[in-house]
Amino acid sequence: METQSNKSEKRNKIIYWIFTLWLALGMVSTAAVQLLKNKDEVENFTSLGYPAYLMTIIGVWKILGVIAVLIPKYPLLKEWAYAGFFFVMSGAIISHLASDHNSSKIFASLLLLVLTLISYYFRPADRKVG
Repeated sequence: METQSNKSEKRNKIIYWIFTLWLALGMVSTAAVQLLKNKDEVENFTSLGYPAYLMTIIGVWKILGVIAVLIPKYPLLKEWAYAGFFFVMSGAIISHLASDHNSSKIFASLLLLVLTLISYYFRPADRKVG
């Protein structure tokens, strides 16, 4: 018979993997757009006052962060990846707000920030430091 604790762990693991896979998909897709220097994304990025070359740096770090979050073990590396996702997404939201961009430009960053927080919160014990 399955205990309440086992059911809770199973539910949390399902939540973790659903949100983590959506987070990974979102980060990889936005990284690809940045690395391929999509015209609209370059325009959006530079309208925030950032140089276009920063897109390459952020795109590479997003892909490395996704790898860190998805691979087994290395919990400290995962902490760094989640922190990076949090900083880049919260920074994007603040940048869009400071530049008076409409809510549609903020939505993608906000969604990825929420996915980051939910994935981080529900991560299994073997993916946590300590």
